[in-house]
Amino acid sequence: MADKIALVTGAGRAEGLGVAVARVLAGQGHHVLVTARKDGQAEERAAELRAEGLSAEGLRLDLADPADAARAAEHVKSRYGRLDALINNASCMPEWDTFSMLDADMDYVRTALEVNVVGVWGLVQAMAPLLKAAPAARVVNISSGAYQQIAAGPNLPQEVGAPAYSFSKYALNALTGSLATAFRDTDVLVNAVDPGRAATHPELGEDEEDRPAAESAVWIAWAATLPADGPTGGVFYDGERVA
Repeated sequence: MADKIALVTGAGRAEGLGVAVARVLAGQGHHVLVTARKDGQAEERAAELRAEGLSAEGLRLDLADPADAARAAEHVKSRYGRLDALINNASCMPEWDTFSMLDADMDYVRTALEVNVVGVWGLVQAMAPLLKAAPAARVVNISSGAYQQIAAGPNLPQEVGAPAYSFSKYALNALTGSLATAFRDTDVLVNAVDPGRAATHPELGEDEEDRPAAESAVWIAWAATLPADGPTGGVFYDGERVA
């Protein structure tokens, strides 16, 4: 078995950020649990990693289903007894066709909060004993630069784009700080990472500002392998803390 165990949520897409992170961590010696909400998708991605000589297994995990978090925690506990890195990458898609808080679809608002915030919270809670059992566990929540629209408040010169998604990522950053406080008497560090504009949806077309998912994945892996004196409770972009 690998020296460290990592679990990455939202890693079902072949071109996605989740599997890119899984690939980097596995390359650094982790055994990675690749998770996705669709049956068979997680194991398909894990099989691709194993074909590259990496240590990985697939596990179904839907953050919108609270029972899934408990099942995933029991799986990790029974097989490994600890969790060294938890990467909360799963997220709903931004609703970029909406540009006002007053026009937000409240059903989508609930979905965004359920997956991007409540689901993350519940998964960390379920995995907390396993994180504490590891010598130096790390939790990384994948944020987004979209949160800055909410943080700007009345100083934002235009309406908020993708308001539900943006607000959920703002809330996720706040959750990150609160979780870091909850773990302060342990060796667990909790941070959020803004991956930047990564090229993870080729079917939507390319943008010259997008960068390869592998490039963003390196910085997520950085946060997942911080030293004992590393930061906690922060939001980072390419290894630098952002306001």
